[in-house]
Parts: sequence; C-alpha cells; structure tokens
Amino acid sequence: MAATDPQVLALAAQITESREQDIPLLLLKLKGILSSPSLGCEESNKIKQDIYDYGLTQYCLLVLKQDHSQLQGAWATAAQLAEILSHCCVGLEVKEDPEEFYRKFLPSVIDSLLVLGKRLQARFIRAIKDKEKQDFLHWFQIVTDAICWLFGGHIQLAPHVLQNDRFLQLLITDDVETAIVMMSVLHNILRINSSVLLQVEEETLHSVLDELVYKLSSTTNPAVGSAATKLLLLVAKSCKQLVQLFTARYKGLKGLLSKQWTGKGFDREVNQLLDLLYLEQSSGKGEIQKQHEAASVIQAAWRGFQTRKRLKKLPQAVVTLQRSFRAKREQELQHLTKQKEDEALKLQMQLQRQRAMRLFHERQLALLEVVHASQVNKYMQEMEEKSALTIQRFWRGYRARRIFHQQKQSLKEYKAAVIIQRAACKFLEKRRRRRPLSPWKEPKGLTDEQRLALQQKVDDYIKLHPASQMSEERSKKLHVQAQAKLAQFLLRNRLDQRAAQRREALLAQVNTDVELLMNAPGLAETTEKDFGAFMSRSIPVATKARQAHNTMLKYSRWPWWKKLGDEFMEDDVIPDDAINTELETLFIG
Repeated sequence: MAATDPQVLALAAQITESREQDIPLLLLKLKGILSSPSLGCEESNKIKQDIYDYGLTQYCLLVLKQDHSQLQGAWATAAQLAEILSHCCVGLEVKEDPEEFYRKFLPSVIDSLLVLGKRLQARFIRAIKDKEKQDFLHWFQIVTDAICWLFGGHIQLAPHVLQNDRFLQLLITDDVETAIVMMSVLHNILRINSSVLLQVEEETLHSVLDELVYKLSSTTNPAVGSAATKLLLLVAKSCKQLVQLFTARYKGLKGLLSKQWTGKGFDREVNQLLDLLYLEQSSGKGEIQKQHEAASVIQAAWRGFQTRKRLKKLPQAVVTLQRSFRAKREQELQHLTKQKEDEALKLQMQLQRQRAMRLFHERQLALLEVVHASQVNKYMQEMEEKSALTIQRFWRGYRARRIFHQQKQSLKEYKAAVIIQRAACKFLEKRRRRRPLSPWKEPKGLTDEQRLALQQKVDDYIKLHPASQMSEERSKKLHVQAQAKLAQFLLRNRLDQRAAQRREALLAQVNTDVELLMNAPGLAETTEKDFGAFMSRSIPVATKARQAHNTMLKYSRWPWWKKLGDEFMEDDVIPDDAINTELETLFIG
C-alpha cells in the first residue's frame, strides 16, 4: 500500500483541529496541491484518492450546501470550491463502496453545483454596478465549467443534469449572458453524449426544445440566435427521430429561421438546419399546414411565457419566509424590551418601597425622640396594634374581594335560574287555570247485583255506628253559645287590628322622625324651615309619599330579566312585594 501524500495528511489534520468558519479557506489549499507541475497522471489520481479517503471532498460538498454569503470570501470562495470539487471527482476510481460514490455522492455534487449556479445567476440579474455584474458572471462561468468538467469525466451524469429542475431553471432565463453560458453547457452535454436526449423523459425533452425555439422567436440578439440554432442543428444531426419531432411539433420553425435569422452571420448553420427540415417534409404546404405552424409558434411562446411566470413566483416564497422571520425576530425583540421595562419598573418600585420604609423609620425615630421615656413601651404597643389592625383589614378586604369574584358568576347564574324557574312556574300555573273543564261524563250504571251488595254494606255500617240523638232545646242552646263566642271573637279581632294598625303607624312615625333627625343639619346651620319639618306632620307624609313614588318608578325601570316573572301575572293581580314596599315606606299620620 502506497504512503499517503504528506500535504493531504497535514491539511486533513489541520481541518480537523480548526474552527468551522476557517474550514473553507483551508480547503482552497487543495487547488495548489492538485495543480502542482511535478505531478504525473498516476500521482494526481493517487492524491485524489487520498483526498477522498480523508473526507476532504465531503467537506467541500458540505461547505457548498451552506449559506455562501456567510463564508469567508463569500461567492468567490464558493466558486473556487466548486472547481476544486469537480477536479477531485474526475479521474477518481473508488474501489471501496463504489455504489455510494457513483449513485449518491456524484448526483449530490451535481445538485449542489446547480444550486450554486442558480444563486449566482439570480445575484447577477439583481446586481446594479458593472463591477458586481462582471464578478458574478465570472463566478457563474467557473461553476458551469466545473459542471462540464464533472460530467465530461463521468458521462453517466449527463441525463441526471438534464432532468434536474435547477438546470431547466438556469436555461429558462431572459438574461442574455447567462443564457449563452447555459446553452454552451447544453452544447457540451450533446457533444459528449449525443444520445442523451433519448434517455431523458419526454417532458424534459419538450421543455428543453420549447425553450430553444422560444429563444429563436422572442429575441433578436445574434449571439442567442446563433447558440440556439447551433444547438438545434446538433440535436437534429444526433437523431433522426428528433427531426420528425421538429417538423411535427414546431411547424413554423422553417419560416422563422428563413425570415428572421437569415443574414445574421451564421447562415451556414441556418441553411443546414433548413435542409434537414425540408428533407423530412416536402415544401408544398397548404393553408391548414400554415395555420398549424402559426399555432405551434404561439403554443411555444405561450409555454415559455407560462414557465417564466411560474419561475417568477418562486421568489415570493422566499420573500414570505423572510417576512415571517423578520416578524418573529421583531416579536422577540419586543418581548425582550418589554421584559427589560418590567424589570426596570420592578427595580424602581423596590427602590421606592425601600425609600418609603426608610422615611417611615426616620419618622418613627423622630417621634420616639419626642415621646417621654416612660411612654415608649406604650407607644410601641399602640403602633404594633395599629399595624396589626391595618394588616388584618387589608387581608380581610383582599380575601372578601377574592371570594366575591369567585362566587360572582355562580351567584349571577343562580339568580338567573331562579328567575327563569319562577317565570316558568307562573306560566304553567296560568295555563293550567285557563285549561277548559272536561265535559261531564255520566257514570256507568250499576247492575242489580252491585246495587244489592252496596245497599247491604250501607245497612251494616248504620247498624255498627248508630247516630246520636239530640233534643231540640239542647241544639238551640248550642247555637246561642256559638253565636256569642263568634261575636266576641269578631269584636276582639277588630280591636286587635286597630291596635296593630296604630302600632305600625307609630313605628313608621318613629322611623320618619329618626331619618329626619339623621339628615337634619347642625344647630349652627338650622333655619326656620327646618323647624317646620319637625313641627308639621304633613311634611314627613309628603316626604314618604315621594319616596314611595320613587320606589315605584325604580321598579318600573328595572331591566326585563328582573321583571321576567311579571308578564305571566293577571292584569288585576298586584305583586305582594310592591304592596309590602309601599306599606313599609308610606307613612299615614
């Protein structure tokens, strides 16, 4: 077994011990190792094998998959790494696990290079300054050359390149410089493997040919027209089936070439392509064939327009992602700002609390200096009792408010349920009273046997319970005694009612006087009108009548859910609560 190249071994050890951000610059040293003039063919392949065995090619692939704008050297470093990676893969013969290398590693390298090329193309199109556009175009050409070098060394990668969506996106562009570069890449693919178009899917083939025909029909640039014409000529020479596809799918292609691209500096290629097309189809064409040609051109233009429209919508997804990221970052910044403000407010409140506590202690010490020494203990005890009472008062208030808030919703629901139940019961009672009586049904008659049995039971009961006999004089005497007791009861009841009414009147008068005394002004502010309120009995009556009137008005202004049960009452029925309220508040002197 041959020894490992010392430069590769030292570079691998240095990369293993370095930081992640320093690895791209270290990998650029592979270019000097590979381009050494003293290396022969076998030595160069041996160095490539060592680079692959030590995982340096995998490092290059991982770096290319990262965000290229964050690398040291940015896009220039990424383009050089792409060139290094393609040179490391060409000429390399992997003996251990070749399936992994040819089926997975090489296609992933192609995908990474195409992604890098797409990003460079987008940056080139968006660039404004000439220096930036030249730099991005130069890096783009380096990446495309690396792709050509890679599938030149591995011919089996050509179909994979054509079927990749990124390749079609790179080819379908309105930019002249990058379009010419991508057509040169396609020309190299067809030159290396002329039958590659027959190996790809029909949809991919149609997309490539549609784009080439669209470039001929939509542009007047001689460079683009020459590159597209040469590509179509190469495709037509490679396979006769594709010439038939040209004549069947693009029937207006011959007229387009002869009218628009004749005399532009590449007449030889145009004439060769026209000869191939005329050989496939005779020159005699009717009006229907001309219409088919026009329709084909329109369809090609429409397909190209639709494809560009879809591609233009792709940046919107990136913009949406960036917008959501910025919104999330702004939300996090607002959360951090709010958290800092809360902490500052908490610190400020703590300082204010400490300052207030210090002032309180200073004031207390000042008071202790004023108080006599014999009264200090008494004063401290009073202060402790006051503090304890204050703490207890605040705690009871807090607990009562918390309990009230906890029970407020349940109490409200309970009251609502009671009101609804009361209204439903009154409604059912009212409907039950208004229900018409059922018609009288005559009872069924008794049979003779039942009548005899019932009569026998009655006679037996009379024999067992004989009626008591009372004389007429005794009956009259009992009647006179009952009438006398009834008259005494009615007289006593009338006297009791009058006494109760007088007690209620006196109690109402006392309540009125008490309220007047409670609301009376001080002796220094008393006027003659105030004496009249206590001397006259009509003023309290008017006052109470006004209060009763206000009470009834307040009752009438209640919300509908408080008077929900009143709508099921009879019109002539007065609520007991209203009667009690009026009798309790109205004083009749």
